Formats: sequence, C-alpha cells, structure tokens
Amino acid sequence: MTGPGAGDVAGQARGDVAVDELKDAPVTVVGIGVSGAAAARALLRLGARVTVVDAGDGAPAQAAAAELRAAGAVVELGGLPTAVGPARLVVTSPGVPPGTPLFGAARAAGVPVWGEIELGWRLRPAARWLAITGTNGKTTTTEMLGAILTAAGRRAATAGNIGTPVVTAALAEPPYDTLAVELSSFQLHYTETAAPVAAAILNVAPDHLDWHGGPDGYAADKARIWMHPATIAVGNADDPASAALLASAPGRRVTFGLDPATAEVTVVDGCLVDRAFGGGPLGAVADLLAGPRPDGSAPGGPGPGRHLVANALAAAALARADGVEPAAIASALAAYRPGAHRNALVTTVDGVRYVDDSKATNPHAAAASLTAYPSVVWIAGGLNKGLAFDELVELAAGRLRAVVLIGRCADEIAAALARHAPDVPMERAAGMDDAVEAAARLARAGDTVLLAPAAASMDMFRDYAERGDLFAAAAGRRGQVGAAQGVVPPGGQSRGG
Repeated sequence: MTGPGAGDVAGQARGDVAVDELKDAPVTVVGIGVSGAAAARALLRLGARVTVVDAGDGAPAQAAAAELRAAGAVVELGGLPTAVGPARLVVTSPGVPPGTPLFGAARAAGVPVWGEIELGWRLRPAARWLAITGTNGKTTTTEMLGAILTAAGRRAATAGNIGTPVVTAALAEPPYDTLAVELSSFQLHYTETAAPVAAAILNVAPDHLDWHGGPDGYAADKARIWMHPATIAVGNADDPASAALLASAPGRRVTFGLDPATAEVTVVDGCLVDRAFGGGPLGAVADLLAGPRPDGSAPGGPGPGRHLVANALAAAALARADGVEPAAIASALAAYRPGAHRNALVTTVDGVRYVDDSKATNPHAAAASLTAYPSVVWIAGGLNKGLAFDELVELAAGRLRAVVLIGRCADEIAAALARHAPDVPMERAAGMDDAVEAAARLARAGDTVLLAPAAASMDMFRDYAERGDLFAAAAGRRGQVGAAQGVVPPGGQSRGG
C-alpha cells in the first residue's frame, strides 16, 4: 500500500516497511519517556534518521533529549507535529491517544504507525514471548512467570509494561531464550504482527475508557494479545469478560481458574494442577509465597488471597504452554514474593497487620485485595478515573471494620458507603499520616489496616509508589513505637517498616 507521499524518501515508496529497510530512512518517534527513548536508540542502532517529538518540555524531557541528541537523533519538544513530513515510519510511545492528528496524517499518507512493542517484535520475530495482559494482576503474574522461567534454567527476562522496554530486551546479546512480556491495553492497541507462543488475559474490568472510546474498544485491544492463530490463548474461566474474549480466540484455547469444574489449569484438593498440557500437580496452594522475606523472616499471616492464586495459575499455564517442567513451576512459586506496593505486609503492631496495596488503583484491583482479609480497616480514595464504587463497597461491606477516606474522590466513596454499608464507621483524613493514625485508632487485634485506594494517586502524591512508601513509613513508625513499649506482634518479633 502506498499513499500520497510515495517517493518522498530517495525514491522509496512509503507503506509497510521492513526493519532491514530502515537504514538511512527517516523515522519519527512520538514520546521521549522510557519506551520512546528506547525505541529511538534501537532505531539509531539500525541506522535510521530519527526525529523524536514530545508534547512536554519539562526537566525530565530535556535531560532525555540531551542524551538522544548526543546519540544522533533530532529532538523537538513542546508540541507534536500535525503533518507526517518525510517520515517513512512513525513509532509511538504507548500512552499517546490514537486520535492524535499526527497519526491521522500518517495513515492518510500510507505511513505505518507502530508501537514500541511492535518494533521490538519485528527486531527479533523468532523470539519466544509469553505475554500477559489484564486490568489487574499483570505485573505480579509477569514476575511470577519470569521467576518460573529462571528456575527452569532459561535465559529469560521480564519486559514491556513491567519496566524493561521490549526493544531493549529484543536487542540483548546473547538473545534471551524466552521473554515474559507484560502488555497494557495502550501497548496492545499499536501492536500488529506480534505472535507470542502463549498469551493470557487475566481479567477485564472498566479502565481507561476515555482513551479507548468505551468498554468495547478497551476489551478489543486486550484481545489483540492472542489475535494470531499460532498463539495459545489462556483465559480466566472465573472472569466473565476474559472468558467471553477467549471464545473468539483463533488459536488453541486454554482456561485457568479456581473452579476445577470450569478450568483446565486449576486447584484440586489444595494443589495447583495442569490438566491442559499433561503436567499434573504443580505444587500446593499452601506453599505459594512461602519463601522467606528479604529480611529472612517468615511470611506469617493468612495464606495467599484468591487473586494471587489465580495469578499463579495463569503464570503456570503460560509456562506449561512453553514446556516448562512442573518442578520448576512449584519451586519458583514457593519462593516468589510480590513486589512493593502489591499486597505487601509492612508491619504488625499489637495484633493489627498493616498491608500496602497502593497498586490497587481501580475498584477491580481493590476488590481482589479486600476479599483476601476477613476484617479490614480500609484506607481508600484518590483520583478517580470515571469509575463507580458501588459494586466494590457492596462486595466488601461484610469485611469492613471501618473506612478512612483520603483524596479527591472521598465523597464518591462515602456516598457508596452510605448506600451499601451505612453502619460501617467512616473518617476522613487530610494526608497519609492522619489516615494511618485514624486507622490504627479504629482497628482491633486481628484486623488488617489495608491501603487499597481503588483510585489513582496523582491528586496527592507523585505516583502510587510514593503513596505506598508514605503509608509504610507511617505504619513503620507505629511499629517502632510498639516495640519501644514492649508490644510484640504475632510471630515473636517486633518489626518496623
């Protein structure tokens, strides 16, 4: 396919382009963040003439621009062009909306628009990818899968939305045997030819609807993860939206879930079991996350919540789809510990556990966290993304000892509590220190003070990590006070933050 701009590039027709045709070709990269900068460096390595554009011009953008200019790129900050110019290819960072005028101009001129993920796949199309998407649980599942692959002796890495750009992983030497790739809906929207060996959709709940134009567009972009018949599609039998998308997957379909009546990779008599790929038992549920913490202490407390078991099943299904032996899966899952701000126990003071799940930035994620504990003092609120809280509050009402609200959407959550849990005590706090103080006052021995905000963080904090760090610091100070007063939490040791 060629467009009106055909012939602009030294006699080469514009249209679909192969990676090995990019030497000396002009390429525009949109976005100068982590993925955009990585894409620009990869394209420079291929010999392309790279122009990087970004709407921002703050200090981080200026610093990245200086590095890319030194490497040979042209960088234009402070706005995006509306014309495609001589570019033969446009490569975009994942968060740039599809309605951006530059993309429309590129399509009209027959110039392809790839995401950084698409570029990474085309750089090394023979790579073995095991891919994961979902509204919640992506990072935990990807980390679990990466640990499994390493335990199996693979040269493996986690990449994509999890931190390391796919283009960086694709160009690694020697090449990785397998990549565990976390993919967001933004990244999938701009993906065309990537064909993972196997791919999982963990769950689908409303999120980023303004970007995708509604729930149907959001779900359709999620389903792009298994759009190629060669990909084994792994869907969650316990999540209706994931199961519905699985029904239309063009390749082999495999289910995971907690109900052995509906899922192939599931839990039977307290054990994870593979009934899809002939692997049999994959380890006991009681052994999940049973490894010691980095400080050498035992995990303690209740076993993994249902959402973590589901994540483990998804990771195991993907690993089995690529031939990983059951013993490696069992050992890796037992040793795995969730990353920071993901249902992480911070401290225990006077019989009250303080758990940081700041990564729960929407109601669906918060629901998974809340249902993991029998009695909760819930710290919630922040910047809502246009989502409703009624279903979440109704689900959690029976587990709530009390609620402490923070942030811009506090009134919205308070209204949902008034409708569905009017008898649950509720307080408001101006900041995280106040919230933890109030929660500690409301909690009783055996309760969990849970930071699961169900909202984004940017109204009060730099990001969810800062929000979680401040919660951990405030809870840790309570632990230090408890230790000074001789309070010893269950397990025999006083622990601070």
